[in-house]
Amino acid sequence: MQDTSWIKSLGPGLVTGAADDDPSGIAAYSQAGAQFGFSMLWTIWLTYPLMVAIQLISARIGRVSGHGLSSNMRTHYPAWLLYGIVGLLVLANTINIAADIAAMGEALRLIVGGNAHVYVIFFGVFSAALQVLVPYTRYVHILKWLTLALLAYVGTVFVVHVPWAEVLMQTFAPHLSMKSEYITTVVAVFGTTISPYLFFWQASQEVEEQRTHPGELPLKGALEQADAALHRIKVDTSIGMAFSNLVAFFIVLTTAVTLNLNGITDIQTSAQAASALRPIAGEFAFMLFSLGIIGTGLLAVPVLAGSAAYAMAGAFKWESSLELKPSAARKFYSVIVLSTLTGVAIGFTPIDPIKALYWSAVINGVISVPIMVVTMLMASRSDIMGPLVLKPRLKAVGWLCTGTMAVAVVAMFLTL
Repeated sequence: MQDTSWIKSLGPGLVTGAADDDPSGIAAYSQAGAQFGFSMLWTIWLTYPLMVAIQLISARIGRVSGHGLSSNMRTHYPAWLLYGIVGLLVLANTINIAADIAAMGEALRLIVGGNAHVYVIFFGVFSAALQVLVPYTRYVHILKWLTLALLAYVGTVFVVHVPWAEVLMQTFAPHLSMKSEYITTVVAVFGTTISPYLFFWQASQEVEEQRTHPGELPLKGALEQADAALHRIKVDTSIGMAFSNLVAFFIVLTTAVTLNLNGITDIQTSAQAASALRPIAGEFAFMLFSLGIIGTGLLAVPVLAGSAAYAMAGAFKWESSLELKPSAARKFYSVIVLSTLTGVAIGFTPIDPIKALYWSAVINGVISVPIMVVTMLMASRSDIMGPLVLKPRLKAVGWLCTGTMAVAVVAMFLTL
């Protein structure tokens, strides 16, 4: 019988949740805390149930159908929709990789000195090599251990003074604002928390998990396995997204209690946030924050590159698995390598990584809503899900998440 204890259940959901707190996400959360202090903490409690719902639905599609999101889109939806979504996803992911690797290089430069460009090359090559050379069954354990890097942001809070009574008040009874800057930051928090690449990654990882466990089959053809598998997915996703949102909460809290209360309100990058912490919160807080940037980057870059590769492979019917040798899935691994090294190359161009990241967020906002709509429709189709179509409660929360993101995207465009 499959072990469904909560520790054994942790896998794709934990890695996906942790990868959401990448250096670019850290920058968005840092800006939220620095600019608006404690009044932005409430967003984390709202993003959690919405994030759980859409990631749970994405994971179910992969595990039940035995195929990732783009494979199912290719089979059941128009080619123009599939290619448009996948093309924009790959573009946004590559820009995000560039920003994350640049942040990692700058963070290491702040810690040890030297040339940030050299570190950028190292991190890019190292991340690509891990995905290409290490089989999935071993590689996924590396990703799980890298999630511990996020504990740096929990630890940072305990080396600074926090007025917990005010924090609790602002978290559950915040002072909201209708100013464009406030709305834009709320949208940024939602956009960086509920990101399209996470949908593709977790669905594909569920397919990988099924394929690497002998005897496990796509659930729509093996209903006797459904209860245990869906329970594991629910536990894994709930804990992974809780971890992700808890860390985001602590990043907002850390920057609010240090930077905002000391008049530093303009933070553009995660490395800038770490640097600003140094004279205020001390060397230890700075070191924790900086090491967290590197650790989360090592976790997130493979997820960004991998989700792009899975999306491309599904769209064009390529062989795709991190368990396969490179010679057996050349096109799949080529996307991983090219997207990662292109991200590295962007760091050597005159392109401003902050502006590039901004436009990456815009692209993610544009494609997130149609992806979520199609995902919800796929999860409700019996020809994809068999008898395991979405139940009313999960369907309702999934559509609520989709509607919330649609409102956020409209608000983003109104405040551009």
